[in-house]
Amino acid sequence: MTRSKYLVLCGLCGVFALPAQAEMHPSLGFSGVTGLIDMPSGEQQSDGTLSVVKSQFGPIGRTTLSFQITPRLSGSFRYSSVKDWFTNPSDGITTYYDRSFDLRYQITQEGRYVPAITVGLQDIIGTGVQSGEYIAATKTFGDKVKVTAGLGWGRYGSYGSIGAPFGDRPAVDFGLGGKLRTGQWFRGDVAPFAGVEWQLNPKWSLKAEYSSDAYVEEAGNRATFQRNSPFNFGVEYSAKNNLRLGLYSLYGSEIGFSAQIVLDPKKNPHGGSLGPGPLPVTASAAAKSWGPNWVTDRGAQTAMRDQTQSILAHDGIMVESIAISPTRVHLRIRNTRLDNAPQAIGRTARALAATMPASVTTFEIVPIAQGVPLSTVVIRRADLEALEFAPGQDIAMEQRTQILPAPGVLPAGAILSDSQYPRFKWGLSPYVATSLFDPGKPLQADVGLRLTARYDFAPGLIASTSITKKLYAGIERSTFASRTKLPPVRSDASVYATEGDPAIERLTFAWYAKPGPELYSRVTVGYLEPMFGGISGELLWQQTGKPYALGIEVNYVKQRDFDQLFGFQDYSIVTGHVSGYYSFGGGYHAQLDVGRYLAGDYGATLSLDREFANGIKVGAFATLTDVPFDTFGEGSFDKGIRIDMPLAFLSGRPTQKVSRMVLRPLLRDGGARVDVENRLYDTVRKYQETDLDAAWGRFWR
Repeated sequence: MTRSKYLVLCGLCGVFALPAQAEMHPSLGFSGVTGLIDMPSGEQQSDGTLSVVKSQFGPIGRTTLSFQITPRLSGSFRYSSVKDWFTNPSDGITTYYDRSFDLRYQITQEGRYVPAITVGLQDIIGTGVQSGEYIAATKTFGDKVKVTAGLGWGRYGSYGSIGAPFGDRPAVDFGLGGKLRTGQWFRGDVAPFAGVEWQLNPKWSLKAEYSSDAYVEEAGNRATFQRNSPFNFGVEYSAKNNLRLGLYSLYGSEIGFSAQIVLDPKKNPHGGSLGPGPLPVTASAAAKSWGPNWVTDRGAQTAMRDQTQSILAHDGIMVESIAISPTRVHLRIRNTRLDNAPQAIGRTARALAATMPASVTTFEIVPIAQGVPLSTVVIRRADLEALEFAPGQDIAMEQRTQILPAPGVLPAGAILSDSQYPRFKWGLSPYVATSLFDPGKPLQADVGLRLTARYDFAPGLIASTSITKKLYAGIERSTFASRTKLPPVRSDASVYATEGDPAIERLTFAWYAKPGPELYSRVTVGYLEPMFGGISGELLWQQTGKPYALGIEVNYVKQRDFDQLFGFQDYSIVTGHVSGYYSFGGGYHAQLDVGRYLAGDYGATLSLDREFANGIKVGAFATLTDVPFDTFGEGSFDKGIRIDMPLAFLSGRPTQKVSRMVLRPLLRDGGARVDVENRLYDTVRKYQETDLDAAWGRFWR
């Protein structure tokens, strides 16, 4: 055994021997996962952390998105590039691009004598170029030093092997990619790695490591750089709480750098909302007297409605109707600004406390979306007054609040708000459309203006449109278009992107209704999305207070012309899905869609999401249909990651706008669905009991 191998093995044993005294913040490595420089560590990021790491050394670049799914489980999506990979390319491209997914699970968390130990699987369904497995252990000493040691297989077992305890690593023809290679896991040569991190002060830290990655392809077979040494060294600087920069010496021949952006969805970067504060709760005795005849005085009740609207307008909450009896008020509202549903309910309750006569002791608040009542939130006035400054006010108010089904019809004597219908709204804003992962140009973007308009004829009857005009056309027609064996329902995306200018993204007429106490319906007709137009119908069964829901959707659609104006192509199809939804609690949601897709294939899509109280949502989806993998093409089946980022979280200003990013390694025709706007489940569930409870902490804010 060489001296370097001996030292590494001693380090691996040593991390179990000494007690930890303090915790240092886990850092990220070149591969974008929690680690040292180019080697992983046994730590995990804090629960829910979302991170992006951009790293580069020599010809090798990596961009990695990671998410801490649970306190012990994390996942990563990586996009890598290696220059000079192809020495005699026929198409002029010399850079190799690769996509890979990782999973890491922490077996033990660090204790006084026990290190943090993590098992990792790298590149589990990609081409296999990046594939490797490892067991890493990390121990903290004092508040300055962390030591990591581990054993690696695959890439991580390619330098300094100490044997193959679980047998040879079988060669796998990855073919089209996208398949699990379980037969390779923890097989073949195993090699030790180790490293140390020294935190000089809260801003600066030093790192050193011994790497077990020989870069067999990059430094060996392809000779894209020289690997002269297994030792790497680096210095990192924490520029801000969520930004970390690093400079490194790698493999005795290269200088590298990295930029790490870390976002904790549980912590608001602004410390809270920058919008106006809530109105104090007005006690019944201090409420304005309306005289003894207000119950029969229509003018007095109209004045109450107008005063309530005047208060709520500051928060972007619109009064749709009000019905007042001697002891109860039924108020229907439309929240147009606040991004938190319980906060909108709390602000509305405060307004009613200020405007309702003292005899009105029960507030029924009914939120409306797309003209449809979603639920009835019942709050007792006495509870609102008693708990405003009470300890544990959030939990106490939540326990005393009732969430009931919303009636489909207005109560007798309801007073509608003036000038609510018909209603017209429009906006003009900049937009950026991106095209990712094309082998010729991995990142392309169009920049332009988007005109949106909406006309509400009556509750639930809505016409809307979205039109774009490019100012900068950066997306080019792909020269690597899929030679699809399926109808090109998505593989012509670059053609639509290049030929649609100006483009009618959507032009629809929609009817939303509530045919039963727990039933919701939608019918949408028109140009549904940039590639398809037609008619879409949906029915959702959602019980208030239940974590599950069921839905069915049927669409008849026809493919639009590439210019995205008014014409259609010849291809048409009937698609549809039966959908099941379930909320596990803690922000975890699952959705299963079973049915027929745009290319005529049959199958199912499973989606798993984690949603935080502030609206940030991170999820993944995968679709398997009856299309064989070789017919589907590269990637074998449709899969991806999606992130919803509320602009209110980033800006601190109240707004309901959300930026959605969907990362698909490849966009193919199998497993494609119609992209219909405002599907029912996400519209309805925000004001159901399960979601209200999850976000109830902002009721009093």
